[in-house]
Amino acid sequence: MAQHFKDSIVWQKAMDLVTDVYRLTDGFPKREVYSLTDQIRRAAVSVPSNIAEGQAHFSKAEFSHFLRHSGGSLAELETQLMIAERLGYADHDQTQIILRQVVEVGKLLNGLINSLKK
Repeated sequence: MAQHFKDSIVWQKAMDLVTDVYRLTDGFPKREVYSLTDQIRRAAVSVPSNIAEGQAHFSKAEFSHFLRHSGGSLAELETQLMIAERLGYADHDQTQIILRQVVEVGKLLNGLINSLKK
């Protein structure tokens, strides 16, 4: 495990994802600020937050548990982004850029989870 969660590539990539999600959702309709916008942002923020919290427990089992929560938040985020695109809040190209980030973070999470099993 990395010395500190901030040293982790997956945490750094998840933080980039959060930043990009916030930029994307800034353009959503104001009527969505307390619904879909909020849900998308919360799911995105949950990813690096769970990575950090899990690493702070200093137990491989607990860290793995929190990493799986991050993966669940990624699945939520993916679904919510697809809903936003269907509703016309984000165009296909914008959505695809972020969905590629979701896939990348997911692969990194899975790799980290698998490494903790060893």
